[in-house]
Amino acid sequence: MAEQTDLLILGGGTGGYVAAIRAAQSGLKVTIVEKYKLGGTCLHKGCIPTKALLRSAEVYDTLKAANTFGIETKEAVVNFKKIQERKQSVINQLHKGVEGLCKKNKITVLEGEGAVLGPSIFSPVSGAVAVTFNDKSKEEEIIVPKNVIIATGSSPRTLPNLPLDEKMILSSDGMLELETLPESIVIVGGGVIGVEWASLLNSLGVKVTIVEFLDRLLINESVSISRELKKSLEKKGIRILLSSKVESAEITDEKVAVTIEGKEPITVDKVMVAIGRSPNVEGFGLQNTSVKYNPKGIEVNEFYQTTEGHIYAIGDCIDTMQLAHVAMKEGELAVAHILKETVEPLNYTNVPRGVYTNPEIASVGYVKENVPKEKKVKIGTFNFSGNGKSLVYGESEGFVEVIRDLETDDLLGVSIIGPHATDLITEASTAIYMDASPIEIGEAIHPHPTLTEAIQEAALDTYGKAIHK
Repeated sequence: MAEQTDLLILGGGTGGYVAAIRAAQSGLKVTIVEKYKLGGTCLHKGCIPTKALLRSAEVYDTLKAANTFGIETKEAVVNFKKIQERKQSVINQLHKGVEGLCKKNKITVLEGEGAVLGPSIFSPVSGAVAVTFNDKSKEEEIIVPKNVIIATGSSPRTLPNLPLDEKMILSSDGMLELETLPESIVIVGGGVIGVEWASLLNSLGVKVTIVEFLDRLLINESVSISRELKKSLEKKGIRILLSSKVESAEITDEKVAVTIEGKEPITVDKVMVAIGRSPNVEGFGLQNTSVKYNPKGIEVNEFYQTTEGHIYAIGDCIDTMQLAHVAMKEGELAVAHILKETVEPLNYTNVPRGVYTNPEIASVGYVKENVPKEKKVKIGTFNFSGNGKSLVYGESEGFVEVIRDLETDDLLGVSIIGPHATDLITEASTAIYMDASPIEIGEAIHPHPTLTEAIQEAALDTYGKAIHK
């Protein structure tokens, strides 16, 4: 007899397990089917491991600059094996935490692959799931849920002329498994993944070249932010080729010869392909249903319902922002809708975004280039070179941009490039959520000396009232 459950979640990544916990807290019987490990891409192959590596790179940068702080040290040495071991220990600790949360909330976790079935003897409608366990000694199990949430995530994308072998031509997945650092690398793609890897590898002593097809890095950020990042990375020794197309990458004698249209070939130890991720929409039975999907992802409405109302989809497998915190929120909203609670659709413009390069980048709301044409705005800025805490820390690169609507006095957007930008953006994100105006940020007392004063000054600058500018 088929197993019954209130909610089955296909995929135990950040979106999936958060949705599961929220549903279980509300009294639903919940089952997660996960073929790899709870935590998904973010925990095991994305956010957490890359940030752990970036932290090691940051520590090394600090040690290299110790003399400027009056601290004389012997030359620091990179032990990449230990760096990787530390990264794995962080992952393991968080993974155990997620497992513990699921156990605490009495969520059934099945380790294996799920396939969504069409109408059958088990259910008159689509949505029953056949589970094939990783443990081959277990027989296939059929689960009939009242609702399904698909949270199957995404996979690294590549190009036909750059076939991945994860040894010489690697995705971000392969990069995380490196046992030794290459001496040189070409990174194809100047988006978030590409520039983060470029930053950390450069800090650890690797000769890095970024090849970007478009005319600037981080196309979704403001032009001024992109320009400042390029200047900073080039100052550190990273070569950046914009408006450039990789034609081929040929492996010979443990090297990769990279041919770039209109430029001299480059020979390096490794090539990393960082051109984004593709939603996982194939291989788990969607063709058995009337759920609509395409290469961009599964089609959903503002409540994350597919064309079959009891089947939902969230996270990287739908065509929204591929961010872990977005997947989490989508999961919570999908569960709220299942529970027939009042749901306010997510405003994706006001989702905070972060890039963990050195210097860090973060933004929320609009950037200068995508403010609706009908809005008249004033942009305030403040440089970290005028901030006391930045100078104390020796990290005075970058600036804050604040966008104010001149007609409504609304805070429309904040962009930051500089120290701890990914932490600082929370003040701006909260302000937008609370419908605060820039003057309210500017008049609120900010402790001194802190980095947050840069946001305060930029907010005041939209009125021409910045004190230290």
